[in-house]
Amino acid sequence: MSSGPRTYRLGEIVARLGGELIGGQDPEIRRIATLENAEPGDLSFVANPRYLKQLNGTRASAVILARGQRGATQLPRIVCDDPYAYYARAAQLLNPEPQVAPGIHARAVVEAGAEVAPSAAVGPFCHVARGARIDERVVLGPGCAVGEEAQIGEDSRLGPSVTVYPRSVIGKRAVIHAGAVIGADGFGIAPQGGRWIKIPQTGRVVIGDDVEVGANTTIDRGALDDTVIEDGVKLDNQIQIAHNVRVGAHTAIAAFAGIAGSARIGRHCAIGGAARIMGHIEIADGVIVTATSFVTKSIRSAGTYSSVLPAEPAQEWAKTVAQLRGLERLAGRVRELEGHPKPRKRKGKR
Repeated sequence: MSSGPRTYRLGEIVARLGGELIGGQDPEIRRIATLENAEPGDLSFVANPRYLKQLNGTRASAVILARGQRGATQLPRIVCDDPYAYYARAAQLLNPEPQVAPGIHARAVVEAGAEVAPSAAVGPFCHVARGARIDERVVLGPGCAVGEEAQIGEDSRLGPSVTVYPRSVIGKRAVIHAGAVIGADGFGIAPQGGRWIKIPQTGRVVIGDDVEVGANTTIDRGALDDTVIEDGVKLDNQIQIAHNVRVGAHTAIAAFAGIAGSARIGRHCAIGGAARIMGHIEIADGVIVTATSFVTKSIRSAGTYSSVLPAEPAQEWAKTVAQLRGLERLAGRVRELEGHPKPRKRKGKR
């Protein structure tokens, strides 16, 4: 395995990634750093205008700025439309993925009938079951398990101890981080006589191209139909995606989110950390759900949605709760003042 950051001249970065180079100098760049902690040889960036004041004290050799900020410093600078996206691409350039030598480790087990491309790398203590297919330049980290008839597309990388259950499909250029579980049973049980009957989960997990799955995230296979993660989806660490969920292309979901069974999430959505989404609902394209929100019904149009109160001092929170508990009494008092009769309680059916 060969790895390690690379260095580029600032002009080389612009030649590769675009943008406008201003400042008349061409320093050598070895890494990306924040304005506050940058040293000579570092490239920094300003993604939020409130940090512009830090330009005066930074030791960075060059910075990435928005076009409207070109005069904010005399340092060598790359001017572009989106400094944050440019920073991401520059970071990829300076920190390429390590090159792994192809081959099957002597302590890996590849069963007869499995297909492993010659350019793939299968690490120590991996197990690749019969009928599985590992495509070109796939990297399986130590301790991965790939089940029968599972498929992993070319240029995908699996971190240590990833489990891919039988018949799961992972597309091209996927990044699956350590401990993720793809294709375990969905939570399908039926009650009968005070006991639970397990429902066999006969669907698959199908993951598209360019998907990233965070560490210890779990994606359950479908009960009958497939659980589907479309192209370009980015999943953070420790997310639970239940059976028969569909996540639309280029949606991003932050850590600790939980998606219940058969939910449908649209394309280009952003789901905040620890958000909870009930099963059998639909979320339209372009929806943002803020952190810790609880979505209990379908969202039909794009926009930003929240369902929780922010933290406040405990004494103030206690007052808020007391007021919420008194809302029904207050509503009754308002009805009386307005001359409306109090709603009659419905009797249960006999």
